[in-house]
Amino acid sequence: MEEMNDLFDKYRLSDALMLVYKLFWDEFSSWYLEMIKPGYQQPIDRKTYNETLNFFDSLLRLLHPFMPFITEELWHALFERKEGESIMVSPMPEIRKYDTGLLDGLEVVKEVVAGIRNVRAQKNIPVKDTLELQVTGEHDTRFNQVIIKMCNLTSIQQVSEKAPGAISFLVKTTEYAIPVSININVEEELAKLQEELVYQQGFLNSVMKKLSNESFVSKAPAQVIDGERKKQADAESKIKSLQESIAALK
Repeated sequence: MEEMNDLFDKYRLSDALMLVYKLFWDEFSSWYLEMIKPGYQQPIDRKTYNETLNFFDSLLRLLHPFMPFITEELWHALFERKEGESIMVSPMPEIRKYDTGLLDGLEVVKEVVAGIRNVRAQKNIPVKDTLELQVTGEHDTRFNQVIIKMCNLTSIQQVSEKAPGAISFLVKTTEYAIPVSININVEEELAKLQEELVYQQGFLNSVMKKLSNESFVSKAPAQVIDGERKKQADAESKIKSLQESIAALK
């Protein structure tokens, strides 16, 4: 709501519409509903169901200025309304305190889920086949059940070393690995890993050139320098992971 109010105050209506669109389509429809969806032929619990209707009510009120007629219709169908009630004169959702740490954690969850799904796609592993996820490094266990549900995992295991031949990917500086029991084309896999390694090494070189430039370091804002150092750390972690994966396949 804070960002929405700011955009309206600045008359940036197209940006406000895009913000609502992403909130409705990406966050609510693609992620939230997928997270709360019960198992096959299983009922949803009443508390989650009611909260979801309330979320949908708030989203309709945000969308109403841009789509007045369909949001009015859906708003009346959502709950029983009194005579004369209209979404048009209903207040916008209130700004409330929120847990930034929780939101940051969910962004990491999205990257982990995307990484697992990417491994499935690359290795042609059906969604119905369960997988095990291994974690090397820091990992927020609060969201384990969400990841397990969305990716059809048997478990998430904290390990000191990933299994030999496991397919790995990085989220920030944490390595996630999936042991695969399927036959893979070793030559093709090595070629892909080598290509990614060359790219990451080139990227790291470009970052190091910036950080070794005294003029850049002395003139750039502190947050820019910190951003480049973070890029350096991420690239170095990815290079190490790629080298280990290549060594495991040779």
